Amino acid sequence: MTETHATISPSAPIFPAGRYGRRRASGGGRRRTLLAALVLLALVATLTVISVRLYRQYGDPVYDAQVITYTDITDNQVLVDFRVTVPPGGSALCVLRARDRAGAEVAREQVTVTAEPGDRHVTTRHRLTTTARPFIGEVMRCQPPS
Repeated sequence: MTETHATISPSAPIFPAGRYGRRRASGGGRRRTLLAALVLLALVATLTVISVRLYRQYGDPVYDAQVITYTDITDNQVLVDFRVTVPPGGSALCVLRARDRAGAEVAREQVTVTAEPGDRHVTTRHRLTTTARPFIGEVMRCQPPS
């Protein structure tokens, strides 16, 4: 009776020439892994820069505005009541606008609001003079005064 050994010999297997294609050189996997890591690092750095830039431009959570109501709509004005969150006792520069029924902008103004010492919230009312009949009054953004 003969016995077949199912174990692989400690030396590398020998394949017939031309049967399985060209053998890869060793070390190529390391180079590919390093390249993938560098690409991933560049992608993360780029996304971080974009996120920081967009946060500085649009997202300062200290300055938050909410429209309470817009009333007294006539052919040339709208009265906007809004509430702004600012640092305690601070002030904010807010951009208000009015749009007509089609969505076209009919008024835009900058308004400075200031909180009482120790207060973080300011509720104020501002009359926007418009060039046509407005449909809505809104607060676009509030930011620190320059």
